[in-house]
Amino acid sequence: MIEAVAPGRVVLVGDHTDHAGGVSLTMAIDRATTVRGERGGDRYHLTSDALDGAADCRVRSIGEAPTGGPQWAAYVGGVATALEQHPPAAGLTGFTGRITSTVPVGAGLSSSAALELALALAFGFDGSPAALARLGQQAEHRAVRVPCGLLDQLTSACGLEGHALLLDLGEGVPDDDLVEPVPMPEGVEVVVVHSGQERALTGTAYGERRAQCIQAALELGPLPDADIDAIAALDDPVLRRRARHVATECARVRAAADALRAEDPWTVGALMLESHASLRDDFEVSTPALDDAVRRLMAIPGVLGARLTGAGFGGCAVALCEAGALADPAAPTGRGWRVRPSAGASVRSL
Repeated sequence: MIEAVAPGRVVLVGDHTDHAGGVSLTMAIDRATTVRGERGGDRYHLTSDALDGAADCRVRSIGEAPTGGPQWAAYVGGVATALEQHPPAAGLTGFTGRITSTVPVGAGLSSSAALELALALAFGFDGSPAALARLGQQAEHRAVRVPCGLLDQLTSACGLEGHALLLDLGEGVPDDDLVEPVPMPEGVEVVVVHSGQERALTGTAYGERRAQCIQAALELGPLPDADIDAIAALDDPVLRRRARHVATECARVRAAADALRAEDPWTVGALMLESHASLRDDFEVSTPALDDAVRRLMAIPGVLGARLTGAGFGGCAVALCEAGALADPAAPTGRGWRVRPSAGASVRSL
């Protein structure tokens, strides 16, 4: 019996920077997806405790999507295809098992990345955390045609208990330098509250935002290092806003990581609020429901900062709080969770 577990994640500061080659401050959380079952045979066959139907596809079915199954089965097919292209693929067999998860679906906490990584490990992936993250990203591109960056998968693969993760996703960064653990200060808590608006990147303007960043970079060079005056001189006001978000967000990420190292959560909270304003005004991925969730959180004594977390367009807000500030994390919006920095994806034999 094999059990593979991969955590969800929150972004403390630094959304929509990874696909532009920037930096992000993230945290794997103690809500995870588990895939449990047996290797063997010539098919992948999985059911889920939370989702209807079953996913079924052949081993060595490059490019073959599961047929007649539920929508979530596309992730199984995406992982299977990616894994079968990853050496050493010669020893792969099928897998029969069940998926359970405590990562809320549609909340922007990377339930899809957690599923991808847990599936890959259960199916027999053998490689570094960075390679696992890239395989999960490839599977996501294949499964739902969303051109996501590496942030979600890398956080899930590389999580460390008690630590946030400073990710550097610049072009050419060696694998050993992609992730720097940053200790979380004592006496603070991270709380996630659902805005009440479900989120899925398919059908949103995520791809459009990424394309706008690419266009702005053609004029400015890499956006994380772009000069603010050069950004202000862009003729296109939309590209100007997109570029300004990426450049200023990367600066906020570095400042927030420094503040965590200095055990200064108050500065981190202020930077989180600045980040939310930039995502709302310059990147235009917030929603009235997310803005309202942030306002409700900031009205609570002891909440140091709050912002949307993830790609936006719905989902959750994350708050950094003094310990005990939110006795009931669900109180602000009706759904909420206190989360702790967690270890990354792993697999074991039972």
